[in-house]
Amino acid sequence: MSEQTTSSHDINVLATKSLAPLLRSLAIPSVIANLVNALYNIVDQIFIGQGVGYLGNAATTIAFPIVTLCLAIGLMTGIGASSSFNLELGRGNPLKARQVVGSACSTLLLSGIFICIAVLSFLEPLMHFFGASKDILPYAMSYTGITSFGIPFVLFSMGINPIVRADRSPMYSMLAILSGALLNTLLDPLFIFVFHMGIAGAAWATVISQIISALLLMLYFRNFKSVNLCPNDFIPRWQSIKTFLSLGMASFVFQFSNAIIQITMNNMLRYYGSHSDLGANIPIAVAGIVAKINMIFLAIILGIVQGAQPIFSYNYGAKNYQRVRSTMRLVLQTSIIISTIAFLVFVFFPQELIKLFGSGSKAYYAYASRYLRTFLFFTILNGIQLPGATFFPTIDSPKTGALLSLIKQVLVLLPLMIILPKFMGIDGVMYAGPITDLVAFLTTIIALFITFKHMPKEA
Repeated sequence: MSEQTTSSHDINVLATKSLAPLLRSLAIPSVIANLVNALYNIVDQIFIGQGVGYLGNAATTIAFPIVTLCLAIGLMTGIGASSSFNLELGRGNPLKARQVVGSACSTLLLSGIFICIAVLSFLEPLMHFFGASKDILPYAMSYTGITSFGIPFVLFSMGINPIVRADRSPMYSMLAILSGALLNTLLDPLFIFVFHMGIAGAAWATVISQIISALLLMLYFRNFKSVNLCPNDFIPRWQSIKTFLSLGMASFVFQFSNAIIQITMNNMLRYYGSHSDLGANIPIAVAGIVAKINMIFLAIILGIVQGAQPIFSYNYGAKNYQRVRSTMRLVLQTSIIISTIAFLVFVFFPQELIKLFGSGSKAYYAYASRYLRTFLFFTILNGIQLPGATFFPTIDSPKTGALLSLIKQVLVLLPLMIILPKFMGIDGVMYAGPITDLVAFLTTIIALFITFKHMPKEA
């Protein structure tokens, strides 16, 4: 009885507080946490570019599908569990909410251990499959072999962050990730330039930092706010797992298909690059750098949506549909402003952004600038499409979100990335990006229009 009373008292702000300050209080720490999370890879790439060279940058591009796979499982579990957690609280089911949190923790840890063992067991074949050339392979083997030990910790951090935010502790979530990122930023130059460990130093800096963030997040469960967790809650329960995996499926489809896209892109760039004046290594390095730059924009937009997630889920579960509509309008208005700023930066300052990741020839800078401008041309549309597609799992419509991700990544981008280079050479890879973004924007707008048209205006 007391648990139910405490839960209702803690969460009623999601239904009553003014939307703009409520979204700010939830989204700003979420944005910062996502940006900091992105910095793990970006800081590595910057210091590797300065200390090792573009072959080191290319190696991190080859390794990146593993990070994306972890992100797929982490976000599927974390976003699905946080949505389920808030939906159950909104429905007045604190016991089910507790079991969702505990089952999510167990799933993340077991998945991380399994992936770590699998990567270490098949390391060299994976690097070849991911598109490593002969020159890139030794760097990729060193970097990936070391960072594999951090997989259980990074997977746990990715998945638990949304749950901690859903428990209305976005500041703690932000500080846990920020602590690891700051440590990584300090250790990278120390290991690379002082201890002369090269790309292995960047890898060990990442692993140590991921361990610290995961430990800080583990400590949070002693003081969970909305419900009182007990040891039995951490026993995996299939019903809870099935529910949050279903709700998080859209995030998994998007990120897993993104990993497939990255692998395909690496192989396309290696093959068609080797038949161009650039060679195989420069296009792979450039594609990785542009992906990391785009991560900054995506981290901000996803942070806003993740901040809005408890508001969406709780009010939808409580049948407060008008508040769901108002929240979506506010999210889209904010996202459009941010995506417009990002678009202007990408168009007018591409070379300045590329130079952060190390030096290169004139041909390298010319190709990198053109690739960045072209591949990210429809950034403004992504500022609408991404919040729209991510919205559906928060209102218990995971199939719609998964379908939108499937259309964008698998049915449009993947075929274009294979077909266009046959006619346009290596340039076909970069033009596949904006065409896909346009199609994804149109399908998402249609899905949002249909959903809100059929959503009741009142409970």
